[in-house]
Amino acid sequence: MLRHEFQPGKLIAGLFVTIAGVTYVGDAGDAWETPWFAVIPLLVLGLTLAGAVALLTGAVRRRTRARRAAAPVGNPPDGRPRRESKETADPSRPPEIPN
Repeated sequence: MLRHEFQPGKLIAGLFVTIAGVTYVGDAGDAWETPWFAVIPLLVLGLTLAGAVALLTGAVRRRTRARRAAAPVGNPPDGRPRRESKETADPSRPPEIPN
């Protein structure tokens, strides 16, 4: 599976929708009695919370991305020299071919 960004807003939304589904399944299986309108506040609360978390996550990620873009290009603050990638290495040299 490919790695992807963790999105806590979607996790919270999924959790609340799952809880709403379990509530109705319990009612359908006669485990308990649930009024028809009981799930509406649960879903509204869950989706509102998920939206707020998604906005907060987006703001934090934008701020982190902006800080990284504004960081100096030289050596990192810990004093170790930055390792060159193959793309930034000397472009006039041909690439090394492993044996």
